[in-house]
Amino acid sequence: ILVIYPFGPNENLLDELDTRNPPTKPDFRNIMGTDDRGRDVFARLVYGFRISMSFSLILTFFEYLIGIIYGASMGYFGGKTDFFGMWFIEIWSSIPFLYMVMIISAVLQPNFMLLILIISLFSWIGMAWYIRAEFLREKSKEYVQAAVSIGVKDHKIIFKHILPNSLTPLVTFLPFTVISGILSLVSLDFLGFGLPEPTPSWGELLNQGTRNLNYWWLTVSPVSAMFFTLILITFIGEAIREAFDP
Repeated sequence: ILVIYPFGPNENLLDELDTRNPPTKPDFRNIMGTDDRGRDVFARLVYGFRISMSFSLILTFFEYLIGIIYGASMGYFGGKTDFFGMWFIEIWSSIPFLYMVMIISAVLQPNFMLLILIISLFSWIGMAWYIRAEFLREKSKEYVQAAVSIGVKDHKIIFKHILPNSLTPLVTFLPFTVISGILSLVSLDFLGFGLPEPTPSWGELLNQGTRNLNYWWLTVSPVSAMFFTLILITFIGEAIREAFDP
């Protein structure tokens, strides 16, 4: 089924621009103009939104998955598990994230799943800190001691008893985690270490705007899209937090 807007994100419109050289200004046909290769900016913004949101949501899932399991293990078992877990976090967090991305991008061609894997390997640390603190607070309460006394297994206590009562940081930081994922992809695309061409990307459009400052729509369009997207995600996250607030 064809969409209402007649242009694709990678469609070259040089034949339809007549004597005009890209980038061209917004008009009734191309409502946000074209970029320096004659592609419709609005179409690339829409498809870039889909890619950015998909990237951020998948990244958030893996970040929460790793952070919850790691932080819950440290907080619940304590002792040597907590000591060596914190020791590993201190070492792992000292590795410069951007340099790692640059090195990997120089060796391998970055793609959607590879970037998610790389960023998720570094972005789970903050969530692990918060989950560890919640588990240290909750495991001393009576309902946990009652579950231990009747012989409930550790993994059931962690995921069925303590975790549902430790959702405060998960819900609170969810919108900011999604926003962080979007900004990470935009930043990498802007620097040239993100998704390969000709993938629609807000960061790539921003890069074009900085190289062509006279063509204001190349900068205004992705900045406006990011602004409204991040504001709406924040509002949705606030509504979710209020819904979970007893």
